Order: sequence, then C-alpha cells, then structure tokens
Amino acid sequence: MKTVLVIGTMDTKADELRFAADLIRAAGVPVRLVDVSTATSVAGADVSAEEVAASHPEGRGAALGLEDRGRAVSGMAVALTRWLLAQEDIGGVLGLGGSGNTALVTEGMRALPVTLPKLMVSTVASGNVAPYVGPTDIAMMYSVTDVAGLNAISRRVIGNAAHAIAGMVKWPVPADVGGLPGIGMTMFGVTTTCIDQLRAELAGEIEPYVFHATGTGGQSMEKLVEAGLLSAALDITATEVPDLLMGGVFPCTTDRYGVFARTRRPWVGSVGAVDMVNFGALETVPEKYRDRNLYFHNAQVTLMRTTPPENRAIARFITDALNHCEGEVRLFLPLGGVSAIDAPGMPFHDPEADQALFDEIRATFRSGPNRRLIETEHHINAPAFAADVARHYRETIQ
Repeated sequence: MKTVLVIGTMDTKADELRFAADLIRAAGVPVRLVDVSTATSVAGADVSAEEVAASHPEGRGAALGLEDRGRAVSGMAVALTRWLLAQEDIGGVLGLGGSGNTALVTEGMRALPVTLPKLMVSTVASGNVAPYVGPTDIAMMYSVTDVAGLNAISRRVIGNAAHAIAGMVKWPVPADVGGLPGIGMTMFGVTTTCIDQLRAELAGEIEPYVFHATGTGGQSMEKLVEAGLLSAALDITATEVPDLLMGGVFPCTTDRYGVFARTRRPWVGSVGAVDMVNFGALETVPEKYRDRNLYFHNAQVTLMRTTPPENRAIARFITDALNHCEGEVRLFLPLGGVSAIDAPGMPFHDPEADQALFDEIRATFRSGPNRRLIETEHHINAPAFAADVARHYRETIQ
C-alpha cells in the first residue's frame, strides 16, 4: 500500500497535522507528515521543512527563513512541487491550512496526476476555489472553524478528512480494462448536439471524455493529454479563445492547443461557439460592449456576438497554434454555422462575421502532410457534420 502525505506548516498547525496523521495510521494506511513551515523547521515531522526547501532550484534560502512571507510561501510552493514530483510512493495527499497554506499545498497537488487522491481542508474552501483547484481533481473541504487548534468541531472535520483520504488509498477504484482509446471532446451548450452525435457515431470504438469548454475544461483536457491519458482529441468547441481575446469569463490560457504541438497527439477539431463571448449577468457586461448584439441566456449568463474583426483575431490565434503541430491535424470549417444560435433565423446568425472567420483561417492555416483544412457546407450540429468528423477521425487514427 502506498503512503498518504499529510502536509502543512508544523510551526503553527502541528497538533492538527499530527491528529490527522494518527487517524490515518490507525486506519492501517502508511503515512508521512511533511512540514512546509517557512519561518523555521520544526521537530517532529517525517519530512522536515529543510528537506522540502532543498528541492527549490535556488536552494533552501529561496523558501526558508525569508522575512517576506509572500516570497517564502511562493518559494516553498515551488520546492514542495519539485519534492512531490520526485517521490515514488505517494498514495494520496492531505493538506490542512488557511489561505497561505492552501495556496502552497494545492500548487504542489496540481502537479500530481489526475485520479491520485488529493484532499485539502481549508478555511477558504467555501469561496471561489478555482485558483486552488485549477484543472485537477483536488477535493476541497471547508474547515468551518480556523485550522488553529483542536476543538469539538475541528476534530470531526479533520477526522472526516483523514478517514476519507485513508479510504481512498486503502480501497482504490479498480482500473478500467475496456481497452478503448480515451478521446477528449470539448462541448458547450450550443455544440452539445454535435458532441452527442459524435459519441453515437463512435460508440464502441472510443471511450469519450467530454469537457465543458469553460476555460478550466479545456485545461483539464490538455492536462490529460500531456499526461498521456488521452490518445487524441475531438476538439470541436473553441469558445474559450474569444473569451481569452475579448475578456470573457471562460478564457483559455495562451497555451491553448500547445500540448498537441508538444506531444504530437492527433487533433481533430473545429471552431464551435466562436460566435460568442461569455459574460455573467447582464449588468456585468463591460460598458464598451453594452451596445453589441447581446443574448440573454439566463440570469447568470449573457452572450455577446463576435464581430468580423474579432473573428479574424480568433482565427489567427487558432491557426498560429495549430501550425506548430507536427502530429495529425484536421481542422473543420462548418460553413453552415458554428453554434446552435448561429444558424439562419437565430439571434447570432451573421454571415459576414462567419465569412471573416473562415477567410482568415483559409489565409493563415498552413496545410501540410499531417495538417489538413476541411470545409463542409453543413452546420456544426448537423448529423452530416458529425459523420464527416467521425470518418476523418478514423482515418487520422489509422
């Protein structure tokens, strides 16, 4: 059985960390207590702060004993990440702490493989946890009281977390033995029909991994590609790109598509949902966009139609990235429309804007032996479009 690492700052939370470690050990699971104190190392840990800090590329002094706490926490996070990646017996990780310790420990957790158990008991877990979780499967548990001494509440909360991580390690989920290739698929509400049809077309041939294109969704897919857990991508939805370029709420990173250049994994994709930039409630739309074609999706979501100049910028972002890919690439242009609300008669139907997108892609995409631009008259949600994509996917994989 592999080992659970209990990680935190022993200089302020030694009692809580030892309590959690003792419960895990009592459950019959090996455990090591890892100190990430930044002021000074504390006795009693299985792995001292000095040992962790020594993993920093600039040495211990970049993470331990600094007067500037912010620099110290950042330095120790770098050191912890490198230390964790050098370990070979990690069965799971449990972290305890406030905002600083949460930022420190979860940075290390995010570098670990998806599906490895990761649980963070934190004072900030009831708020926006996206910066801590990122594109990974970190479980966040709200501590209720501060992680500052044991009491009737904190014992139960920390105890529940300790037993949870022990159970994850002691009773792992059986590995899949189906043998089908894992394929990443990006989907948004306005491209759901396409993805549903693709899944039906390829049923029994692939194991689909569908990712909601909300910024983090695309990053999650690419993290699995980088880790070798996905064989290829049917990357139909690109709405994260306009959100990055125009300031929407679901942006990708500037490295979108970069993993396919680095890994040469096959990429078959399209420009689904680039007709829109996503914002929150209507009142959150930036003032400069208030006179645009806005679509009230619901009380929390407002969509903005992209313009011809914006679509040309979106096209260049996508082709600039795909032109660096030396693996198999198939980029589909659905000339009949790129989303459910871009079809004729729908609120975002704008042939001029779509034409600007398609023309810029034609002008900037560099075709080659492994890179092909495929145009179809179909709408992105038409059954014939899904059938074409499935056929080229099969040819690409072969």
